[in-house]
Amino acid sequence: MPCDVKPRFLVLYGSQKGQAQSIAEGIAEEAEEHGLVADLSCLNQNEKYNLEKENAPVVFIVATTGEGEPPDNALQFVRSIKKKTLSSDHYKHLCYALLALGDTNYANFCNCGKTIEKRLKQLGAKQFYATGYADDGIGLEVVVDPWLEGLWPAIKGTLSNMASDRTANLQGNGPELPTETSDSAIPDVQLNLLSITDHQNCVAVSTSVDRDSKFASATSSSASAVSDLRPAISTESPDLASQSCVGANVATSAPNTQSQDAGVPHVALAASLTRSMPPLSESSLNVPVLPPPYLDVSLQEGDTLEQMAGPLNKDALHQVPISTAVQLTRGDSVKTALLLELDISAFPTMAYKPGDSFDVFCPNRPAEVDELLCRLGLQNQRNHQVIVSLRKDTKKKGAVVPPHIPEKVSLLFLFSWCLEIRSVPKKALVRALVEHTGDSAQRRRLQELCSKQGAADYNLYVRDTSLSVLELLKAFPSCSPPLSLLIELLPRLQPRPYSAASSCLRHPGKLRFVFSVVNFPACLGRPAGRRGLCTGWLFDLINPGLVFPGKADSSGSPALPKIHVSLRPSCSFRPPSDPSVPFIMVGPGTGVAPFIGFLQQRESERQKNSKAAFGETWLFFGCRHKDGDYLFRDAKNMAKDVNETLMEIIKAELQVDQLDAMKTLAGLREEKRYLQDIWG
Repeated sequence: MPCDVKPRFLVLYGSQKGQAQSIAEGIAEEAEEHGLVADLSCLNQNEKYNLEKENAPVVFIVATTGEGEPPDNALQFVRSIKKKTLSSDHYKHLCYALLALGDTNYANFCNCGKTIEKRLKQLGAKQFYATGYADDGIGLEVVVDPWLEGLWPAIKGTLSNMASDRTANLQGNGPELPTETSDSAIPDVQLNLLSITDHQNCVAVSTSVDRDSKFASATSSSASAVSDLRPAISTESPDLASQSCVGANVATSAPNTQSQDAGVPHVALAASLTRSMPPLSESSLNVPVLPPPYLDVSLQEGDTLEQMAGPLNKDALHQVPISTAVQLTRGDSVKTALLLELDISAFPTMAYKPGDSFDVFCPNRPAEVDELLCRLGLQNQRNHQVIVSLRKDTKKKGAVVPPHIPEKVSLLFLFSWCLEIRSVPKKALVRALVEHTGDSAQRRRLQELCSKQGAADYNLYVRDTSLSVLELLKAFPSCSPPLSLLIELLPRLQPRPYSAASSCLRHPGKLRFVFSVVNFPACLGRPAGRRGLCTGWLFDLINPGLVFPGKADSSGSPALPKIHVSLRPSCSFRPPSDPSVPFIMVGPGTGVAPFIGFLQQRESERQKNSKAAFGETWLFFGCRHKDGDYLFRDAKNMAKDVNETLMEIIKAELQVDQLDAMKTLAGLREEKRYLQDIWG
């Protein structure tokens, strides 16, 4: 008797920082629980799928990066479907659903997803489930969770309709093959933007808190890599809102003590990272599917390993000396802003243009690495070699050893240069920690934080405060995760990008950049504040040779060190190629950095060709002396504010309404006359 064949669908993802990939992998892993088979592929793996012949439902999970651009691993696919030679019925056989990830703090929200969706429709593809637009600015899970909840009945309904059509065809009662999904097969789905307090109005479900739900995990961005959007002006996240840091002490774990006796004061304990309050504390929970383990990890003692002093893939990097380090702000400033000059004269491939940026590769802080190793009970094995391989019994779709996990390195090197231990723990990681937590109250709280009902608490106490995995483990002392879990679920340590703040015409062989030392305040889960990873590291490196305001040079200071960097050329963020075109620049605080390069370039060009016509250049920048030069205080919404101001100017000067002003501004974007380069 033949075995039943499970219905199949295809999952394709395009991801820059790993969030879209994580969601796609969660869908593929959960499919089996629904009696389905999911084929998972990255969009650039076109040898693994063929949409021209695909007759199963297709689910796209795509992020947006840069100025609304596709992720690197989706660029080839987007270019291929944009070909004008494709006919309007090229994908008439295809039915699809799409989840787009973006951030409303950036220009062109979810533009990659919108581009793919628009083009698929133009090519005749049929949508079987409403598109979700997840906003990392308020929390991806606000849209991702309900979208995933509705995805499964939508897929099953579509597969059922397809099966019915095939049966009718075999019986001679239908067309040869279903050319498209009928409108009746598209579920009536409405995705609403939810407030983070909406969980209080949710009806408790009967699922036990100890059972896996049928919902995939909604991932969240890390502080250093907040989303799949490429940062571009300010280098690290601004200080977090103070309202994220309100509540009881993190160590509070005693039960809620309230007396009903007359004359005894009523004591109400506030919620915190480790404590919840009704209705959440009394609710049944929908927790994400437990990520299946897929790595075997062991530590091997042997000859002392040669400790590498920098990042991997050094062939693609340049170890460049710092020639000058100047502190731009004075001692009484709220922020410490610095200018660093790199000597790139020996590296011709580092030639840059105004508008370009570059990556700085920095390690995790040694004190935090040591503390994490101690927390895991591995401090005495720090120099052991890490052996990583795939589990033979793994059920993870497309499981491979993560490419950022090298062979023959020590445990110390792995945590110093390979894993982002500062990253905000995604819900998949929080869910996995549940299984390794002994205390029942702490276990319940971790379940709440990763659950659908606890989304608001997760945002407030984990995401918004940029809590790290180490800080989370400190808050839940009975949690003892294995090393393999962290290697599986912690992302790759990302380089930090900075804008060039100089022109090669003005400073040949030099590259300058400006940054402020980022400080994360103390809050729930973080008793003491901490500095930004890369900005704090750079400050410590150059501090002995730092030149302060009023000093002439650093000739009498100690020699400055070298750092590993790589160039990130910009495709579009450039001054006008025609020097006669006037242009306006807007950048607060250190956001002014790339425009210094623009102005230096323009001035050098005028000196070389004094008879040429040059348009006016206007630079608007922030200088908040009365606030102590707090450079990032409104930076998060600056792009929106500039956009709205331009809209008001267009309305007033052209005497048009809001809609026409929006069209005019959109036209400027299309003509590459309105460029935004935003760092988050």
